[in-house]
Amino acid sequence: QDEPTDIHAERLHQVLAELQSDMTVTEFLQQHFAAPEYDRLRRSIVRMVEGYDAADPARASMLALRDEWMSSGRVSQARIAEGYGAMIGFLVAECRKHGAVLHLAAAVSAIEESDGGVLVGCADGRSFAGDAAILAVPLPLLQGIALPPALRPKTAMAVAGIGFGNVIKLLLRFRRPWWIDAGARDLSDLLFLISDKTVPVWWTQRPADHPVLTGWLAGPRTGGFARLDERALIAHGLVSLADIFALAPAQLQQDLVAARAINWANDPFARGAYSYATLDTRSAQAALAAVGGPILFSGEALYRGRDIGTVEAALTSGLETARMLLGG
Repeated sequence: QDEPTDIHAERLHQVLAELQSDMTVTEFLQQHFAAPEYDRLRRSIVRMVEGYDAADPARASMLALRDEWMSSGRVSQARIAEGYGAMIGFLVAECRKHGAVLHLAAAVSAIEESDGGVLVGCADGRSFAGDAAILAVPLPLLQGIALPPALRPKTAMAVAGIGFGNVIKLLLRFRRPWWIDAGARDLSDLLFLISDKTVPVWWTQRPADHPVLTGWLAGPRTGGFARLDERALIAHGLVSLADIFALAPAQLQQDLVAARAINWANDPFARGAYSYATLDTRSAQAALAAVGGPILFSGEALYRGRDIGTVEAALTSGLETARMLLGG
């Protein structure tokens, strides 16, 4: 909270407010903030775009990010104390309460139209018939599902036109919250820590006192870590933390109780983290939204508001699709 505000922040807000035509973040910085005195501002913006939005600055839409950054809506952030598993558990219970049947371990490989409805084929040979199907899979998985020929160009357009970034997430649990007194400053109220290290972003569990740090490496830079296993990713995280606090990595290793590292690009049912808007995203979303017939598309990548790439976006898109399907 005591990080100084960039002296060019007011100029940035002015240029953003006056921006009329869309361009990529890279083009925006080159056009308006290329001078040497803006070096710190450029680094800060690129770090934000890559680290928070998991986006490539050379593809990300400046107008979409402006809407996100300058939104007058919610400014606080929250987490589910029990984790997102609690939300999934709630939704599953609600679905079953209304008579829904869940078929797990049934990876869909094909959907075809049949007698006014759909026939869904699974990789294990099972098939299911229904009146309609809603595809709410992560964007990279769309082209791995065989769809009717009329839909293939639109799904290809969506995959090409909607940005999709990656995240490597680390969870490190220590015996005690050593960062509170690791230096001369009292960091008992630490929430977010942003650095220029390999794993640049960390956050605590505040307001809870659990001695857990979450590490976050997002955007194009995750490509350089594609072949690293979990142990190597954890090692990179410990080195980054040690550098930030001027400690020896071995010192943190001794205090480590448990650790996990997840590279979402390597998960076969995710292939990355979440979407972001490019210059072509709105037209790609509109094309999928206009699809008629019994096959509908939903999910955070299809959300057309300011909060693309969020859980809120996924829930909002799902509700909109459900209402469309039910005619309400």
